[in-house]
Amino acid sequence: MSPALLTETDLTQALTGLPGWTGSVAGISRTITAPSFIDGIDLVRRVAAAAESADHHPDIDIRWRKVTFTLSTHVSGGVTALDIALAEQIDRLAE
Repeated sequence: MSPALLTETDLTQALTGLPGWTGSVAGISRTITAPSFIDGIDLVRRVAAAAESADHHPDIDIRWRKVTFTLSTHVSGGVTALDIALAEQIDRLAE
C-alpha cells in the first residue's frame, strides 16, 4: 500500500516548519548554496546515505555550489509524510 498523499492544508502546515522549502502537493524543493563545490558534493553524499537508509530517494540537481533537492513519493503520485521527514533530515544535514 502506498503512503497517503498530504492535503494542501497538511502541506502548508508542514512547510511552515521547513524554511526554504517550496512547492505543491506534487513535489517540494529546496536549493542550498554550499560554501564550495566540494562541500556541496559532501552534502549530497550525506543525504544519499540517509535516503538509502530510509529507502526514499530525492531528485538531486547540482550546479556548482548550488544543490537542489526535490521530493515526492513517486508510488503515491505526490508529497507524503516520507517527503516531509526526508526534508527535515536534509535540513539537519545542511546545518
